Amino acid sequence: MSKKTQVILIGIGGATCSGKTTLAKHLKRILPNSVIIHQDDFAPPQELVPVHPVHNVQDWDAAPGAIDWPRLINFLREVKATGEIPADHRSHDHLNEQKDLPISDAARDRWIARFESLRAQRAADGGEDIVWGLVDGFLLYWHPEVIAQLDVRIYLRVPHDVLRARRHERHGYHTAGRSRVPCCCPCYNPDRARCGATRRTTGENIVYPAYVDANREVFEDGDVEKGKPTGKVEKLVLLESLEMSMDESVSRSCEVIAGFVDGKR
Repeated sequence: MSKKTQVILIGIGGATCSGKTTLAKHLKRILPNSVIIHQDDFAPPQELVPVHPVHNVQDWDAAPGAIDWPRLINFLREVKATGEIPADHRSHDHLNEQKDLPISDAARDRWIARFESLRAQRAADGGEDIVWGLVDGFLLYWHPEVIAQLDVRIYLRVPHDVLRARRHERHGYHTAGRSRVPCCCPCYNPDRARCGATRRTTGENIVYPAYVDANREVFEDGDVEKGKPTGKVEKLVLLESLEMSMDESVSRSCEVIAGFVDGKR
């Protein structure tokens, strides 16, 4: 990596269907020289995913086994060291269904101009250029070594009932070369699991409890819906995204990101 390049990693976490990837894609269009890193692309091989102790199916949601943590941590460290996505990295997010939640031209153009101005000012001052890494993940704030790599930490919070409805609307996920088909039963559908549906399902007995368990230390009293952030994730920026328009979510994120850079100047 050139001595004139600084890598800033921006974490965008929250439950499945909370709008993480949509926000990340809007920010990518705004931030010059930016890339998205999807945590889902670091799922382990299917044969290494543990079996749920109650439902007797592979559990792709429980934090300890859902992600290949050493590989993700090493990847983030490498990105910070080189300012580049490794050439052999392949993402499958482009195969996933995304709702179109646009932002206004005025909001987008205002923030594009703000970051282009920031970039020009840094260049004029002889400062480093910036590579922005947008790290998107449903377990982003579980592992302390992942948290430590993130310079800006954003969390999208959405109520349980809304998340459940959104999961039922989705047609499937693609991660690390595998696909999954959602089902509406109260746990994994074993037949679908056997036919290759290996990603997170809409089952309330697995998905949401795993989300709560992974994030209980992030919020006071383990209350992921209403609790205030604890000290586990320092300087966590909490977006109550159901109460905000996409313009507001993008603008708040951009304010925090620009403020981080200004604070480092």
